[in-house]
Amino acid sequence: MFPYPSGNLHMGHLRVYTIADVIARFKRMQGYDVLFPMGWDAFGLPAENAAIERGVSPADWTRQNVGKMKDQLIGMNGGFDWSREFMTCDPAFYKHTQRIFLLLHEHGFAYQADSLVNYDPIDKTVLANEQVDSNGFSWRSGAKAEKIMLKQWFLRVTKYKEALLADLDHLSRNDRWPERVLAMQRNWLGRSEGVVLTFSLSSTSSTRSTQRSVKVFTTRPDTLVGVQYIALSVFHPLVVALVDQDSYLKEFVEQALRLPEDSKAGYLLPGIVAHNPISSLTDMPDCVSSPLPVYVAPYVLQEYGEGAVMGVPGHDTRDHEFWKLHKDVAPIREVIKPVHETELPLAKHHSDLHELYTKPGILTSVCGKLAGMTSSEASGYIVRVLSVTGNLAQRAENWRIRDWLISRQRYWGTPIPIIHCDRCGAVPVPLDELPVELPKIEGEWFRRKGGNPLESAEGWVKTKCPSCNSPARRDTDTMDTFVDSSWYFMRFVDPHNAVEPFSPGEADSILPVDIYLGGIEHAILHLLYARFVSKFLASTQLWPSGGGKDNKAEPFRRLVTQGMVHGKTYSDSRTGRFLRLEEVDLSKPLSPKILATGETPMISWEKMSKSKYNGVDPSVCIDTYGADVTRAHVLYQAPVNQVLEWEEERIVGIQRWFGRIWRVLDTLPVQRLDYQPPIPPIEKLTKAETELYSAVQHTISSVTTSLSTTFALNTVVSDIIKLTNIITSTSITNNGILYHATSSLLRMLAPIAPAFCEECWERLHFPTGGGSIFMQPFPTSNGALALEKLSQQCAVQENGKLRFAVAIPTASADLLDNKDQSCLIAWVIAAIEKTPEGAKWLESRKGREWKRIVVVKGGKTVNFVG
Repeated sequence: MFPYPSGNLHMGHLRVYTIADVIARFKRMQGYDVLFPMGWDAFGLPAENAAIERGVSPADWTRQNVGKMKDQLIGMNGGFDWSREFMTCDPAFYKHTQRIFLLLHEHGFAYQADSLVNYDPIDKTVLANEQVDSNGFSWRSGAKAEKIMLKQWFLRVTKYKEALLADLDHLSRNDRWPERVLAMQRNWLGRSEGVVLTFSLSSTSSTRSTQRSVKVFTTRPDTLVGVQYIALSVFHPLVVALVDQDSYLKEFVEQALRLPEDSKAGYLLPGIVAHNPISSLTDMPDCVSSPLPVYVAPYVLQEYGEGAVMGVPGHDTRDHEFWKLHKDVAPIREVIKPVHETELPLAKHHSDLHELYTKPGILTSVCGKLAGMTSSEASGYIVRVLSVTGNLAQRAENWRIRDWLISRQRYWGTPIPIIHCDRCGAVPVPLDELPVELPKIEGEWFRRKGGNPLESAEGWVKTKCPSCNSPARRDTDTMDTFVDSSWYFMRFVDPHNAVEPFSPGEADSILPVDIYLGGIEHAILHLLYARFVSKFLASTQLWPSGGGKDNKAEPFRRLVTQGMVHGKTYSDSRTGRFLRLEEVDLSKPLSPKILATGETPMISWEKMSKSKYNGVDPSVCIDTYGADVTRAHVLYQAPVNQVLEWEEERIVGIQRWFGRIWRVLDTLPVQRLDYQPPIPPIEKLTKAETELYSAVQHTISSVTTSLSTTFALNTVVSDIIKLTNIITSTSITNNGILYHATSSLLRMLAPIAPAFCEECWERLHFPTGGGSIFMQPFPTSNGALALEKLSQQCAVQENGKLRFAVAIPTASADLLDNKDQSCLIAWVIAAIEKTPEGAKWLESRKGREWKRIVVVKGGKTVNFVG
């Protein structure tokens, strides 16, 4: 995933781009044609906020940051293809973002509608639902989001909801995408199968409402006997109809818009009650005939189902909390019990209810004729009977996902290419007039004002209608930056195309992306939107193949998510205040002290941030230890998908390892060879030579698997360190074996430490230099893992107890396939007797009769039972 140009490379950047660079270099050495480009996700609020704080142009601030970060990326020895570099804030790029928007508009996927939106009062912009956390705060500014009505632009993501969900199964095959990401997307798409139930309404004569019923979507019709109230969204049609009749209701609705969605506030509609549809059936308990109070509640989402819920306080935590607040003395009706428990009390005050049973089970005796049925049986019966009784129940499907709100009332984003005309309405900007460029606005404007400067840029806003040539106005909203990132990876295949976003031919030759790396935090927003846009573009002439029939128009074949980087964090145990490093005495690293008090600070590992004083500048680390040492340390510290706890003091271990490799080139007899000495026939190798050669082959096999399949890059480093130790401790002098081992080690290490290995490769091949190591193929296991067939460790046991272990030859295929085990047993005993340890032990047992001799795994274990 390409970076946002914040101005400084942080450890998260270093980690993800090191991982990507290692895989790209490895694939190149394997002979693949690798596209490894770099660009900049350059639009967005941080640049505009920086402009407000500093009084500078967002464009100038962004370009300055891009220059700094590019230097840092080059400094980390990244092998990026800079010839394809672009910034999303460049008109040459966002011209095509606007073209894709117009394609969406042309096909009915982009539309404008009045909508209740999340509004950030600090950043003065609209937020998508995904950009508001569970507590109602903006993901960017941290401000409490407000609810307001605005006319907004949406992309009709819901048209692809079935494909977006179904094709997750395709992405799950062979672990192509992490299960955690797939689960998060399934949850966000949120398909649920249930029932729409109709609750009739009755009202007093003083309440003027023409609505005679309320429809409720539920996945649990088995709990219908337990319904004790109805709750409506503040935007439910019934509430909208009554708000002008009831000043108290109007005041509540206005306040509710500022409350978090999980608020349990509620307003009881006076004079209106609902009636349980099950009350129309015979042999139902009397409790279902009681009128149900109707509340207006902000926790009910208008977008979910029908904008109404049936409150079941006995079996839903949210409903229980609401009932507790509004009906404190009312008993709670329990209608479901676990299958394995005895009958529960018929009614219980909520304060005595210690734990709600929220799962399916068995209906209790409260439920009349339904008592004793399982939840599944009761649901089927209720739906079947109510569906023929006044059509009070209908099977239905509900989705959590909503259309993508892309309007932002900010300057620093892609302008929406629409012109608003009083006569013609919303008119697309003609293609030959793209891009609609942002007007140049001086940085001082941002210092003085907030909101959207485009609204006051009259010279830019005023224009002519493309259809009727009447005076008109440009749309002053800009697009959510996730629109840019939803297709940027496609632009890399044809970055200099001035006419189209990319040519279909170039797209077919490269797309979909084979390996995509990024943080788990992008699981819903970026990845879901990229999947939507890819599927849409596959329905157009831009990418008609969609990557082939088997690809299902998915943008990324393989997804790798890396964990965050956490830093060691010190805080005052008394106040909880985070401490700067200069406030802590670290002269004794194992027992740090707070300088001001002499007390021991609390130590934790937290996500790196300025406020916690635990950030590490990777550029400083690279300047101190070198880029390659830093890269290897980052990879070695933790598996790719796990949190990396940055401990800089351990980096010296990597330095020492590199030093040992460098010294190998001085001490091995193969130094300064400008040719590859031959390897003797395997059968002529000594035991030590065989062990080294076998270790090299095992390492090649393990490293190749880790780099191509599991991406266990910490294991790659570990395996190469182990091979280094074997090479440095060997006493053999066979030039062919030593050269093979050393050159294989350097080629395996090269993707991780490119500059260091280039130096080592040149030194190994002095005086000719040997050319670039990256012109060499990645080592392959050449079948010499068959060396395992030359020898194996045999564990010798006596009555199940291990006596010793010796190396013996591997049994032939004929022996292993022979059903007569006595041949194999005789061969194993003879092989053991040829070893000094085996001969001595067998001599000490001479004359002893064994009840049986058991050979396991072809001779890897032999047990003498006597």
